[in-house]
Amino acid sequence: MMYRKTLSIVAGLIFAMTGVMAQSMDDGFKQMYYGNYQSAKQVFEQVISSKPTDGRAYYYAAMSQLGLEDEAGAKATLQKGSAAVPNDPLIMVGLGRIDLVEGNSAAARQKFEAALTATNNKNGEVSRAVADANTETKGGDRKYALAVMEKLFDNSYVKKRDQYEPTVQDQVELGDAYRYLGGEYGGRAINAYEKALEMDPKYAEAIMKQGLVNYNANLLQQAVNDFAHSTEVDPKYSPAYYELYQFYFTQKKSQFDLGKAKQYLQKYLETADPSDRIKNEYYLASIMFFDKDYDGAITKAQSLMSIANDSYKAKLNRLIADAYLQKGDAAKAQEVLDKYVASVGEDKLEPLDYKILSEVYGHVKTTDSTTQAANEQKALMYLEKFAESDTTLDADRIEEVAKAYTNARVFTKAGEWYQKLVNYKTKKNTPPSALDYYNVGLSYYRAAAGETIDTNLLNRADTAFAMLAEKYPDITTGHYWRGMANAGKDTEAKSGVAKPYFEKYISMAEGDTEKNKAGLIKAYTYIMVYYYNIKDEAQMKVYMDKLAPIDPQNEAMLQIKGIMSEQKSQSNK
Repeated sequence: MMYRKTLSIVAGLIFAMTGVMAQSMDDGFKQMYYGNYQSAKQVFEQVISSKPTDGRAYYYAAMSQLGLEDEAGAKATLQKGSAAVPNDPLIMVGLGRIDLVEGNSAAARQKFEAALTATNNKNGEVSRAVADANTETKGGDRKYALAVMEKLFDNSYVKKRDQYEPTVQDQVELGDAYRYLGGEYGGRAINAYEKALEMDPKYAEAIMKQGLVNYNANLLQQAVNDFAHSTEVDPKYSPAYYELYQFYFTQKKSQFDLGKAKQYLQKYLETADPSDRIKNEYYLASIMFFDKDYDGAITKAQSLMSIANDSYKAKLNRLIADAYLQKGDAAKAQEVLDKYVASVGEDKLEPLDYKILSEVYGHVKTTDSTTQAANEQKALMYLEKFAESDTTLDADRIEEVAKAYTNARVFTKAGEWYQKLVNYKTKKNTPPSALDYYNVGLSYYRAAAGETIDTNLLNRADTAFAMLAEKYPDITTGHYWRGMANAGKDTEAKSGVAKPYFEKYISMAEGDTEKNKAGLIKAYTYIMVYYYNIKDEAQMKVYMDKLAPIDPQNEAMLQIKGIMSEQKSQSNK
């Protein structure tokens, strides 16, 4: 689930300082807590203006810029701070975070370690900053983030007067470290957030993040309850309204509700930073989109392009393209996206770019068959890139790709993606359904058909159907399709390789001949022909007698009868 980042490293900090400077810093932290990054940035810039050697102000100004998705601005602020306050630990961590953004994890780790060493691993602000950088940034080391927080909490061999007392913000950051590791750490994340709430029951961020843990555990109703409870505890806490908006805007059958998405987006805008024009105007355009005022959404989005940074240009282009698509003008949507891709380059595209590109190319129609085939191939390519662009693949996304390949009749790829779905569910300790195994097997079975039979694909199909028969032995499907897959390798029924599977199927299916008529015809026919080939007339007749009442015009049966009749006639001469 995507959500607007909240920086727990600063939330609620109260410092024993006096005068205007302390109040200004405190105001900045409060703005960051509520997700008002534009206002926070302005506060911290005022602090820098009045005290150019305040390293913390540079750091938090840069973090505000990251909250605004302005990575270039954040880097420039930190570099300016480093020149003004050399070796400041927080600025060092900030620059390490930029290294992570730019893909240089080794340089980042070096800076993190230097900052932690300089503060003896006992400065909560620095430790939280390092942990936050590693949890929230792509390429960060989540286990390292947890280790940093655990070291901060560990008072072993520390003199009593030097022991560290964890704060509310520390507990939240520890919870974040557990949450990002996922799986078995989910319960520990909840416990950390609970400890934060014991210290401050009104700490809305901790409640919201319990919702994120529950969402990751697929406890959707509990997640919604947590997000809503967060807004009840603090009605001004806009990040929770954003989570509710994202929840209902996520296009999964168990979540998607456009009416509620619009409702919570409006709530978000009511509490969001009024000084952040680009963000607010972008969401106003989104509301126009929800109201099906596609022309209005396009006009609004186009008017924002001149003030948008790279991140928002991506959002605006997606919105414009989607609006054209909803209007039924897929060609115009393609034109918008093709121009955008050309301007940023394929390597700079984001997961949501791939998704809208897939949708647009899937809808573009042309009378030129070669171009149409190329468009359909692009739609599938972008859909697969969307599915593989995030390490947090979920079952719905995997299944979406598998179905798309099935609809495009690219059955080998469909089989691969249905197998990924089986693997994903197995890894998540969610038993794959009979249908999951069936979809793998059937996809490979259909892929094997052609002018020449692909035995390798039939073997893959057989493996999937074997799993279906093993996991769900009381239903006929796995046994029948193992017979079909093996019959595909023995089309003349000479080896009898499919015989044991069809026999198992017959023993289960004959209890309801009418319901299983089509399958029984296939099974009886194969075994009958097999016995004919090995010249076992008695057994052949057993299956011929089973077949005749339900398929009297069976071609193989009539052909065998004709051959045998002719042979008998010849022998009587």
